[in-house]
Amino acid sequence: MATTTHTVTNQAPPLVGHDIYGTDQALVEGVERHLAPGLLAGAHRELGELGRYAGSAQAQEWAASANENPPRLRTHDRYGDRIDEVEFHPSWHRLLGHSVGAGLTAAWGREGGQLVRAAGFFIASQGEAGHGCPISMTHAAVPALRAEPDLAAVWEPLLTSRIYQKELRCPAQKPGALLGMAMTEKQGGSDVRANTTSAAPLDATGEYLLTGHKWFCSAPMSDGFLVLAQAPQGLSCFLVPRVLPDGSRNAFALQRLKDKLGNRSNASAEVEFDGTWAHRVGEEGAGVRTIIEMVAATRLDCVIGSAALMRQALTQAVHHTAYREAFGDKLIDKPLMRNVLADLAIESEAATALWLRLAAAADADTQAERALLRLSVPVAKYWVTRRCTPMVAEALECLGGNGYVEESGMPRLLRESPLNSIWEGSGNVQALDVLRVLRREPEALNAFLVEVGRARGGDHRLDAAIRDLLGELADLEGIEARARRLVERMALVLQGSLLVRWAPPEVADAFCGSRLGEDGGLAFGTLPHTLDLAAIVARARVGHAA
Repeated sequence: MATTTHTVTNQAPPLVGHDIYGTDQALVEGVERHLAPGLLAGAHRELGELGRYAGSAQAQEWAASANENPPRLRTHDRYGDRIDEVEFHPSWHRLLGHSVGAGLTAAWGREGGQLVRAAGFFIASQGEAGHGCPISMTHAAVPALRAEPDLAAVWEPLLTSRIYQKELRCPAQKPGALLGMAMTEKQGGSDVRANTTSAAPLDATGEYLLTGHKWFCSAPMSDGFLVLAQAPQGLSCFLVPRVLPDGSRNAFALQRLKDKLGNRSNASAEVEFDGTWAHRVGEEGAGVRTIIEMVAATRLDCVIGSAALMRQALTQAVHHTAYREAFGDKLIDKPLMRNVLADLAIESEAATALWLRLAAAADADTQAERALLRLSVPVAKYWVTRRCTPMVAEALECLGGNGYVEESGMPRLLRESPLNSIWEGSGNVQALDVLRVLRREPEALNAFLVEVGRARGGDHRLDAAIRDLLGELADLEGIEARARRLVERMALVLQGSLLVRWAPPEVADAFCGSRLGEDGGLAFGTLPHTLDLAAIVARARVGHAA
């Protein structure tokens, strides 16, 4: 029934039917900066298609449905037999199928593949973040499997396929497959060397039976999992398929699904192994060394995923304030709101510039770039994922009460925002990893200093911050207790150097003044009023296509 009491006015229209790629100037410029010219036309076409899909009404509907209808565990069938399956809403499968079809697990062996795939992951994660978990693990598993060439020959073509098939079947009978991982246990958490799951060798070379449990196993309907377990020679890495070559189900008992704060579309399970067949990946006792490249790739995806949430939150805030009026003007034109939006915008652009640079380094695959990644990935993982939650919360506030309502989509972003700071090692784990690299790999610190040094002379505040950082690095007294402070400064210096080199002057000026100098406060919206804030906000606004 139509209401006669009022007419609805002064509400922002839905943000649908836009190109998430083409309207993100920082993203488009970064792809053009880091990708070889001969690859650009294809990348723009591929990412543009994905960007238009992710910004469509259809994709938004699928995202909402997948999160409003979370997965359900089915341990037994109607006859009482164990089946250990998880039922997902059809929208989950549509989202996952589209991302697999877009090549988000097919980066390996393709020129420029890491950068294009990272940009695609950034775009798809803005549409719906939960399905990015199996996408990320499948992508990252490839380098770990290469430690066992015979396994890689079977699995790599499946993992890099652009065909998604949801049913559990023998991998040899599927056109594509997804791979997850199950590392942590109740008693150990991030300290995987405390794992108690045991691996008993069989007569056949490389084959074992596992006994034990895993406390977190995400995307449990994946076709296989990389698992750490204690073999006779120590902690080792294993591939555990859900379905065995003869078509029978492997022993993989799903105990329950986690009731999580966010990431509601995705299932995370507790799993028990009892005579579970597995094939060793890499040498016995070399589990951490085997899995480390997978961890590095998933950590970079944590950075990208958090940057995606930040960008989407910023996009929603700028869109709302561009239409909403208060006290005689558009909110976006109010000096104080403009300051908040500009501050959010430089935080988002700094995160985007950082992951773009690291993805380009993964493509380069030189000794110097590998050294840069070894140090810069945990630095970025520590900082960007940590900045995500306060930024999303501030962006939500820009929508006022509308942002606190589920229909806005902002609560889903806020619930998702802490996840990447926890997954693949929390903040302390990342900071301690940075210290380990600094102690053991001097070439990594050299690569980092060379990278930030490329911007030296571009901004006096950056130059001063580099000098201060060198002083911090030279003083090892009490280094563990101040590791977070050190890693934070490293992240800010690296972000500042990238923006000084490549961002518009107003963005670099605002970042260096507020993050490296003394011209910013503790809250967003405390930038100096003398900066060109309007230009920064205009650059971030959807509708101002690149």
